[in-house]
This record gives sequence, C-alpha cells and structure tokens, in this order.
Amino acid sequence: MDFNAPAIGIYIRIVAIISLLLGLNDAARLLGVNTGATSPLTTLGTAGFIYLAIFCLARLFAAVGLWIKASWGAVLLAGATGVELALYLAGRTEVQMTAFGFAVRLVLVASILIIFFLRLRMRRARATD
Repeated sequence: MDFNAPAIGIYIRIVAIISLLLGLNDAARLLGVNTGATSPLTTLGTAGFIYLAIFCLARLFAAVGLWIKASWGAVLLAGATGVELALYLAGRTEVQMTAFGFAVRLVLVASILIIFFLRLRMRRARATD
C-alpha cells in the first residue's frame, strides 16, 4: 500500500497509536498489573494467557508496521483483531474483554477497512490518469 498521502498518513499514525495502546494494555494484563498477588496465569488460564500473548505481540508489531507505513502492519492488525473478535463472538471463554474493549476493537477493524478502501480508491484514481 502506498501510504504517502498526508491525510492518510496522519490517519494511519492515529490507528498505529491506538494499536500500540491496546498492545501495551494487553502486556500489562499479561504481567498482572491489576491482579495484585494473583498470578495472571491463574486469572486467565493457560489458553487465555497464550491467546492474549499472541494478540499482544501482533498488535505491537502491527503498530510498528503502521507507524513506518508498511502494508504488513495493516494486514497484521486486521488479521489479529478479526481473529480475536471471532473467538470472542464464538463464545470462547479464554478470550476476555470488556464492552469498551470490544468497541475499540470494532473501531480498529473499521479503521483498517477504511484504509484498504482508501488505498483501492487511490489506485483506481491513478489508473484513470
């Protein structure tokens, strides 16, 4: 993807910051920041801990990819967030999120779809020139 347009570049950087904040929030959950003396492995379970670690790393790498305006960042973020939402909606108890977290993830998926749509539109505009 060509993310060199100034308006799209700012939009992508905002999405990257949101992805970074979600990834850091997941990392804090993995480290047990809010659980006190209880182990995060006990709170989340082994499968939940592994899922959260994978999604955390995917979001952090996607944030870096989006920040440097690489196309793999958008693909990684869309894939990880889509899989996480699908697991949550399928009723997997290992994937836990609040209503606010669910809404933020929906906004991320919508943002990535908008980025893909804008890229497609820019490509069509260049083809007609």
